[in-house]
Amino acid sequence: MTQGAGQGPAMRTDTLRDFRVPVTEPAPHSVSAGLPGDAPVYGEYPAYYEEGAPAVPPQPGYAPPLASTAPPTEPGLGEPEDDLDGYTPTQRDLPVIVRGALGGPGDTVQVQYVPQDPAPGGPGPLYVVGDVHGYLDELVTELHAQGLIDAERRWSAGNARLWFLGDFTDRGPDGIGVIDLVMRLSAEAAAAGGYCKALMGNHELLLIGAKRFGDTPVSSGAGTATFQAAWLLNGGQRTDMERLQDVHLQWMSRLDAAVLEEGHLLLHSDTTAYLDYGDSIEDVNDTIHELLNRNDADITWDLFRKFTKRFAFRDEETGPQAVRELLGTYGGSRVVHGHSPIPYLLGEVGTEDGDEARGPEAVDGPHVYADGLAIAMDGGVTMAGKLLVVQLPLND
Repeated sequence: MTQGAGQGPAMRTDTLRDFRVPVTEPAPHSVSAGLPGDAPVYGEYPAYYEEGAPAVPPQPGYAPPLASTAPPTEPGLGEPEDDLDGYTPTQRDLPVIVRGALGGPGDTVQVQYVPQDPAPGGPGPLYVVGDVHGYLDELVTELHAQGLIDAERRWSAGNARLWFLGDFTDRGPDGIGVIDLVMRLSAEAAAAGGYCKALMGNHELLLIGAKRFGDTPVSSGAGTATFQAAWLLNGGQRTDMERLQDVHLQWMSRLDAAVLEEGHLLLHSDTTAYLDYGDSIEDVNDTIHELLNRNDADITWDLFRKFTKRFAFRDEETGPQAVRELLGTYGGSRVVHGHSPIPYLLGEVGTEDGDEARGPEAVDGPHVYADGLAIAMDGGVTMAGKLLVVQLPLND
């Protein structure tokens, strides 16, 4: 893999089966606390994961800060975001930016909203992008290979439609560079009669929380945690935090959580937690936006916690039914999601029985499973896998 945007060598952070949450109190042995009853604890850090998934210890030599002993945050890291009452969008899903040629970190960024006229002859082809996690160079390579951008990283796909499934930052070297590219492509695609849009992933919630709330204690169900410690523990890059601007926070906080496109229910996470927020896609998105706008650390943490859940569709017996419950509520004939790396869904990484398995580099495309009702799009780029950009529908 390549390096990213002058950030130095790309240091890959292993993708855990779920998120580890730093605590300052002993983790209670209770399933209702969000951990299996016998969840191992590494020092003060519980292995925070879905029931049945093997625990992954912290990386050697890494000592994330505890809520009670965390060092002072960097300037502004723990301060609440400025009030956004003056931010009045006209349309929820058409962010357009005005900035310099290719958008360096020091450029001034402004968000505008423009009307989108229907493209002559109907909509263009539909593409989806899996989890990017800061791997800007890999994203550019794949978008160019699909003819979506040109050699100058400009939109070149006319009226094509492009959806990102969330998780733009953390673990990889240039998350803010990824966000800047997606924001710019949104403007260029709209001007060309197509569109480039994005969903909210759990890492967007994590970064928003780390910026807004820093070391503010939150009740995690496994004790007391902080967003900043959880963000660092789960691949947060300090260079991203240093470059994070209000416009990035505004953009992330307005992303929708779910959308229906030509019979495809697009989500970030392979969980049924979306059902907790409404009986329609519009209700889910409106509810999540309203909760984020409360600027409450515990409420934001609860959103983050729910959307870190995974593997709801993997079990051969219960998985298809879970997908059908989502489709029956929100519509569509298939769920397309990111979040859970395909090697984990295939049991190729972290197998409990020690059997030899193919490495994540074997992933060469989406994983269709749950009786053909679910399509997984996280190719495991953070673990030397593949960043997936795929046209829908799949011919399988």
